[in-house]
Amino acid sequence: MDIFHNLALGLSTAVSLANLLYCLIGVFVGTLIGVLPGLGPTATIAMLLPITFALQPVSALIMLAGIYYGSQYGGSTTSILVNLPGEAASVVTTLDGYQMARQGRAGVALTASAVGSFFAGTVATFVIAFFAPLLSEVALKFGPSEYFSLMVLGLVASVVLAQGSLLHAIGMVILGLLLGLVGTDVTSGTQRFNFGIPDLADGIGFVVVAMGMFGLTEITRNLEQQEHRTVMAKITTLMPTKEDWKRMIAPILRGTAIGSAVGILPGSGSILGSFAAYSLEKKVSKNSAQFGKGAIEGVAAPESANNAGAQTSFIPMLTLGIPSNPVMALMIGAMIIQGIQPGPSVITEQPVLFWGIIASMWVGNLFLVILNLPLIGIWVRMIMIPYKHLYPAILVFCCIGVFSLKNTEVDIYFMALFGCLGYIFSKLDCEPAPMLLAFILGPMMEEYLRRAMLLSRGNPLVFIQRPISAVLLVLAVLAMMAVLLPSFRKTREELKE
Repeated sequence: MDIFHNLALGLSTAVSLANLLYCLIGVFVGTLIGVLPGLGPTATIAMLLPITFALQPVSALIMLAGIYYGSQYGGSTTSILVNLPGEAASVVTTLDGYQMARQGRAGVALTASAVGSFFAGTVATFVIAFFAPLLSEVALKFGPSEYFSLMVLGLVASVVLAQGSLLHAIGMVILGLLLGLVGTDVTSGTQRFNFGIPDLADGIGFVVVAMGMFGLTEITRNLEQQEHRTVMAKITTLMPTKEDWKRMIAPILRGTAIGSAVGILPGSGSILGSFAAYSLEKKVSKNSAQFGKGAIEGVAAPESANNAGAQTSFIPMLTLGIPSNPVMALMIGAMIIQGIQPGPSVITEQPVLFWGIIASMWVGNLFLVILNLPLIGIWVRMIMIPYKHLYPAILVFCCIGVFSLKNTEVDIYFMALFGCLGYIFSKLDCEPAPMLLAFILGPMMEEYLRRAMLLSRGNPLVFIQRPISAVLLVLAVLAMMAVLLPSFRKTREELKE
């Protein structure tokens, strides 16, 4: 009964006029950036972080969360109408969604996507409500050594699930840890690795790194690409037939289950979930021969999975303070900016915030169903806007947002530097996500390491003498060993291709 009482508390928070407005803004912006190819939720949230300074914490996080799962909806629109995924998790939707559009069934494909996403989002909301408090209670028993080991496991998992070379991913994690050390040592008060630059006394700004590595890098990469868009804008009907409904139900259920489970894992859970759901449907469906030719199962399953995965990825962030992907790292940054310490204490110290975010996800999913289908005409017009007309405004917005942090132009220079680094890394096939996770977790790992060593009087065996810490470290070692197995490496590459 506590769950329903807490959900009622969250719903009363989510349906307040201000929070409804910010939720609506979040899902609208999320759908918009999902529709516009080339600007994903990570870059958008990074650019909008300065705006959240003036908002109440719960309103800010509700809006940012809406942008994230709203982008999963918007990405399916371009996948179906343009054969161009607006969001990485919608890549697999292009295989059958665009073929349905070419057959004059674009409206049916969009409806299948919306229904699957809404159902998956609703289920994922209850999954978070039931499992997050249980995980939070377990986390309250964690000491410094357990938290350190947990963060080690999180970084190892981000390496294992990262795209491209394993060596590149390890290098990005090391770079992120080094960048996190820049600033003032909280124990001794001495400045370190600031190269005599006074502006680095407080460390490198999280927003600066995120906006440069994701915002500017995305702009530069998109300017390289030639735009060829053929929009299947003719939509005759939105209502699936009775046969379509029969073929959709089981894939939606399976996609929701897969996405909910995979979304909790560190890495791009929503992306992995959509590919895994599509692969499963292709194997178990009686209509497997139609996959790639316009099978409605090929739209319903991955869209359900990526939306469920997007929402369950909030579980480790809200309960453990561990980001499972770059967007969750940005959410943790937003919480820290608002003066909230991420971790298991959030559920007890900030129950209105915790349950308000969870309840807002269901409200946001309802908004998305209402928004997406009637506004298809507007989304089609937005798709047709050339990117060369969009990027100057995005660039100006980035500069204004970074400058507003400390009112210093140095942050703009650093943002430009990280934008150049991000572009170089993209050319070298180095995924920036592990670096951002390490940048967030690095200072926290250092703090917990010091605490553990102080409590154990300098005995490093404390990390293996405490059972939970030892189990987490063993899992980290097993994960690193597993990635070296040929079968695992093959599966990893197939999921990422």
